[in-house]
Amino acid sequence: MAKGAHSKADAVYGALKRAILTGALEPGGLIEKAELCAKFGVSRYPVSAAVSRLAYDQLVDVAPRHGSFVSKISLHDVRERLFIRSALEGEIAAEAARRMTLADKDALAANLAEAEAAVEADDRAAFYASDVAFHQILTSRLAMARAGEVLDGLRVHLERVRRILMAPPGRIRGALAEHRAVVEAIDAGDASAARDAMKRHLGATGDLLETVAHQRPGLFAE
Repeated sequence: MAKGAHSKADAVYGALKRAILTGALEPGGLIEKAELCAKFGVSRYPVSAAVSRLAYDQLVDVAPRHGSFVSKISLHDVRERLFIRSALEGEIAAEAARRMTLADKDALAANLAEAEAAVEADDRAAFYASDVAFHQILTSRLAMARAGEVLDGLRVHLERVRRILMAPPGRIRGALAEHRAVVEAIDAGDASAARDAMKRHLGATGDLLETVAHQRPGLFAE
């Protein structure tokens, strides 16, 4: 692929991936290649190359003679990834209660303040960013680089569903309260309570997943 075509394919790929991950393109939706060519001012080849990369990422399904569609969210995969997160992040929260310094706890408090501002503004995008940062603070402040890499990998695959699960009214306020319970246990140095609070937080996400999957089955695949 020529350099110019490669850069055009990268641009289309990046824009499509963001649209899929943020939910602007919903699971099951048709990807209109002709519209993308017109939108980005490119030939069909960069668009096809971008779609092929997204298919490799398991974000797009290509059906010969029918078109390309945004992949539906696999309930099985999401459940498994949430299970792994709960097991790992519960222990990380417990370790945070044992080892976090005052400066580390101040970083968590600052994050809670940002999240609260996002909740009051009903800014789900800002809350999502603070939510990601909240979990990353725990691993980075404890110098758990390998655990952080594992969790970041899980988050990439969970991003679409996590954004969907923040949509129900009151959910981001509930998530903020769950974060606050984790921080309070860490501040108290209570490892058991911190572990339990984190597991309740991620368990609430799992429960909401089942509710949303029942309400909007078209977004999901078993």
